[in-house]
Amino acid sequence: MTVPAGRDLDVDGPGDPRGDQVVEQLVARLGDQLVVRDRDIIETYRHDRTPLLDAGMPLAVVRARTTDDVVATLQVASAHGVAVVTRGAGTGLAGGANALDGSIVLSTAGLDRILEIDVAQRTATVQCGVLNGDLAAAVADQGLWYPPDPASRAISTIGGNIATNAGGSCCVKYGVTGDHVAALTAVLADGTVITTGAVTRKNVAGFDLTRLLVGSEGALAVIVEATVRLRPTPRPPATLVATFATMRAAGDAIVRIEHAAEPSLLELMDRTTIGAVEGLTHMGLDLDAGALLIVQSDTATALADIERCEQACTDAGATYVAHTTDPTEGEMFLAARREALPALERLGSTLLDDVAVPKPTIPAMIDTIERIAREHEVVIGTFGHAGAGNLLPTIVFQPGDPTSAARAHAAFEAIVTAAVALGGTITGEHGIGSLKTSYLDQVVHGPERGLMARIKSAFDPQGILNPGRAI
Repeated sequence: MTVPAGRDLDVDGPGDPRGDQVVEQLVARLGDQLVVRDRDIIETYRHDRTPLLDAGMPLAVVRARTTDDVVATLQVASAHGVAVVTRGAGTGLAGGANALDGSIVLSTAGLDRILEIDVAQRTATVQCGVLNGDLAAAVADQGLWYPPDPASRAISTIGGNIATNAGGSCCVKYGVTGDHVAALTAVLADGTVITTGAVTRKNVAGFDLTRLLVGSEGALAVIVEATVRLRPTPRPPATLVATFATMRAAGDAIVRIEHAAEPSLLELMDRTTIGAVEGLTHMGLDLDAGALLIVQSDTATALADIERCEQACTDAGATYVAHTTDPTEGEMFLAARREALPALERLGSTLLDDVAVPKPTIPAMIDTIERIAREHEVVIGTFGHAGAGNLLPTIVFQPGDPTSAARAHAAFEAIVTAAVALGGTITGEHGIGSLKTSYLDQVVHGPERGLMARIKSAFDPQGILNPGRAI
């Protein structure tokens, strides 16, 4: 899969006189320690975790440590019309942080301080490079909870989570990252620093620029600081595990559970994923199961909620159901789900699709994914945040085999098209990046695309921020 590099910036890379001038100015403003020119080190910053996508060779990598470093980088880039690709931890799965030829890669991972935890206001103010898991641990010490919990929370940054509006297993009840962002500090393409939002619960002063920046994938501004909302530590959950002979039966159970209770978590794994996870973890998962559901409730009536969910699974034809109120046991099952992608990656190269469909159509989407796997002769491991209708069918193919890669690409495209046909969307939580720009017309049409382009131009008149991505 070859993706266009984006807008032509007329800078060819190292050795180009204009490029050398840009790098010299970066060094003059920031110093040798922050500006990386070593090719071997730069190589580690060229890609996110997405295979099959091209990545260019940047002029340099800037490893920013402060907001002033970001401002200086963007001022130099703006003066020369050079593209800037911002990256946090590089855990993205849509190519949004892949370098472009002649660009500056701006790493914000070094802006990693938790600035304030306000227990009374239930907010935390952090720099963009703070890891999600580190923030969660820090606020837990104060009896508080940061809900957004992508599977990568131990290694992904708050800034990256905001840039893609990341989801997670708790989104079925508590929403996605954007639902917990109160205020942002960001730097525009010309180096101007802006602040958006407020810590107050209600604020309708002007347009909601915070919401606009959430999910913008580095194409509008560079987020450097965020104030996020926290919640009290939730009650210990009750957990249900159910297995099914087929994915279709599990899909039916998901729809039934929606009517039986309000779970705080509802996760799905198919047979391929179960087998891969068992091969990695040796946890004793049922290799004969066609699908596995993990359901949790953290309400005051959690056990009763889970018992209703258990009945819903039984009515859908579950082959095994069990529940527990022991948080440690529940966490063991969630640990298996979190290993889904790493386990599938051990089988070969992977191309993770990320689609969301209306929950009543989940059974039909599951049937379609299985049909696509047969028709294109590929292995697809399907897992995801089923309670939110967000499925992550992951196509496994053989690296270095063009035929295998072509089949994976065709299956990927078929899954995206099928999701849209069911009233869904082409991405639920990983973003457009460079992976899905060619599919955007399926869900965002002409007038809306034009409006997005004008918004992009208002924030970034030269089009230097992550060009060719997101929109």
